[in-house]
Amino acid sequence: MTIYWVSFLLLVVLLLAFDLGVLNRKNHVVELKEALGWTAFWVFVAMCFNVFVYFAYENHWGGIGRDFGLEMDGRTAALQFLAAYLVEKSLSLDNIFVFAVIFRYFAVRPEFQHRVLFWGIIGALVLRGVMIAAGAAAIARFVWVEYLFGAILLYTAYRMAVSGNEEIAPDRNPLVRLARRFFPVTQDFHGDHFFVREGGRLFMTPMFLVLLVVESTDVLFAVDSIPAVFAVSRDKFIVFTSNIFAILGLRALYFALGGVLGQFKYLKHALVVLLGFVGVKMILAAMKLLIPVPLSLGIIVSILALGIIASLVARGRPGATGAGGADAA
Repeated sequence: MTIYWVSFLLLVVLLLAFDLGVLNRKNHVVELKEALGWTAFWVFVAMCFNVFVYFAYENHWGGIGRDFGLEMDGRTAALQFLAAYLVEKSLSLDNIFVFAVIFRYFAVRPEFQHRVLFWGIIGALVLRGVMIAAGAAAIARFVWVEYLFGAILLYTAYRMAVSGNEEIAPDRNPLVRLARRFFPVTQDFHGDHFFVREGGRLFMTPMFLVLLVVESTDVLFAVDSIPAVFAVSRDKFIVFTSNIFAILGLRALYFALGGVLGQFKYLKHALVVLLGFVGVKMILAAMKLLIPVPLSLGIIVSILALGIIASLVARGRPGATGAGGADAA
C-alpha cells in the first residue's frame, strides 16, 4: 500500500507544480473560459483515477482493498470513490460563497485571487490528510465516534438550514489575531506578496491575512465534510484521494461559478438534505444497518440533480430573479 500513497502524493505535487510553475507563472484575471477548462480537466483527472481505483481493487494490486480481513471489489471501490467525490465536491460549493465574501471584504484584486487560493489549497491538502488519518483511527478504535460524526452532520444540516448570509469578521479570527501579535501589518497590498521589508523590518501584508482567513475557514468546512465522506467509505485511500481531487478542482470551480452560484436558490436546500442523508447513513452504519453503495450514490446524485433542476425552473419563471451571486472581485 505504501507505493500507492507515495505515488498519489507525487502525482498531486506534479500537478500543482505544473499549475503554478507553468500555467500560472504570471498573475492574471482568470476568465470564465479558462476556469471552465480547468474545471473539466480536474474532473477528467479524477475520473481517470477512478478507473485506476476499479482495476487496482478488482485485482488487489499490492494487497489494496484487503483491510481488516475484508475484500473490496473494484466495482464497490469505484462507486465509493465516485460517491465520496460527489459529496465533497458538492459540499465545497459552500466554500465558494465564503471565498467570494472574503475577497470582497479585503478588496483583493481579481488577478491575485488565484495565488491566494493556490496556497490556501496547499494548506487544505495537509490539513485534510491529518484529519482523515485521525478520523480513520478514531472510527477504528471507538464505535461511538460513528454516532458522533453522524450527529455532527445532522447538526450541520440544521445549522445550514437556519443560517442566513455568511459574515466575515477577520478581527475576531484567532489566526489573524495571533499573526498580528508577531508581525505588524502594512496598510496596503504589495502585489501578491505575503511579507515585505520596510525600513529593515519585516511586515505582513493584508494578502497574508486573507490567506489565514481562507485557511481557517477550510478548517470549519473540513469538520463537516470529512465525516460526510466517512459516511460513504471507510477505506482511507478512497476517502483521502477523493477528498484531495475534489479540493484540487475547487480553485477552478470558484472562478467558474463564484459569480453565478448564488442564483441557484435551491442548491443550498439540496446540500441540507445531502448532509442529513449522510448523517443518517453514518448512524445506521454504526447500528450495522448498511445502505448499499449503488443506492447511496443514486440518492446523492438525485438530491443534487433535484436542487439544480428546481433552481433552473425557478429562474425560468416570469419575474423570477436570482438570489444574487457572490461577487468574485
